[in-house]
Amino acid sequence: MVTEVKKHLHNRINRKELKQRLRENPEPRITLSYYKYVQLGDPQRFRDELYEMYQNLGVWGRIYVAREGVNAQISVPEKNMDAFREAMNSYPFFVGMRHNIAVDDHGKSFFTLTIKVREKIVADGIDDPDFNPSNTGTHLNAQHWNALSADPEVVVVDMRNHYESEVGHFKGAITPNVATFREELPLVADMLSQNKDKKILMYCTGGIRCEKASAYLRHRGFKNVFQLEGGIIEYARQVENLGLENRFLGKNFVFDERLGERISNEVIAHCHQCGALCDAHTNCANDHCHILFIQCDACKTTYAGACSEKCRDFSALPEDERKELGKTLEFNGSRFGKGIYKAFKRGDSPLV
Repeated sequence: MVTEVKKHLHNRINRKELKQRLRENPEPRITLSYYKYVQLGDPQRFRDELYEMYQNLGVWGRIYVAREGVNAQISVPEKNMDAFREAMNSYPFFVGMRHNIAVDDHGKSFFTLTIKVREKIVADGIDDPDFNPSNTGTHLNAQHWNALSADPEVVVVDMRNHYESEVGHFKGAITPNVATFREELPLVADMLSQNKDKKILMYCTGGIRCEKASAYLRHRGFKNVFQLEGGIIEYARQVENLGLENRFLGKNFVFDERLGERISNEVIAHCHQCGALCDAHTNCANDHCHILFIQCDACKTTYAGACSEKCRDFSALPEDERKELGKTLEFNGSRFGKGIYKAFKRGDSPLV
């Protein structure tokens, strides 16, 4: 009987069909994210409870559950927001928790519900029994962030991946050339090793990575560590509501179908194919490649949404031929991964 119940706690519909349903569904939805570090004794049981609750409310999104807590990016039907908040508050550790409402939202962020149990809600690579993740840095609101970050003696660090900071970052921020948070933590600590007495300001999308990062720097001996409360999403909201200076340049990358939300009007990135000013991420139209890259409208037409001539021409082949050739051909997605940005520079695009 238990097995039968669990069959209904996973999506069983084709992803392409779900995406099409999302495009055609006019129902207003609200995209939001949240995280909570809390000790869960039985992550699998909590995961199943959460899945059933969200399924009943029509919630879609991507959620990770671990013994250390929950990390969620979701969309909720607008009509169900009150019921969603009430259901969340049925768990005492969720009461009073902030929901980061998307800044630039068209309601088409997620098309299915996926909840996975993982070892950690943020893969950090930390394996030190003496590390205390609760010993975080000082949280700053947008006003205090602006005041401190304007000081030339203060060090501002972007704790996101390079494909995120490429399209948007704070003025004067250090933007490490990394593809994962796991590799960024020790790299940043080493980069700043001569600045342990300086004020270090850290930021990320919604705050979850900085919770770990600020605690890690303090663990490594840094004295004055600060983090942006609620990340870029909450910063943008406070800036707009309070009429503050917006010190963020460009777009905030997000991990859903939108792939970004505009925080300021500046476009600071370039098309990876022609070099034109552009900050629109896309995935290669060739499903055997599917690499994430930046593409302008002109190149989208030229390459039919693909990252290269090779992928464009491959996508035009009959399905059975693609299926057979895809077993042996190598594309940018298999060659570069998220390091594609090192290859897609002006004049050095691997359009083969």
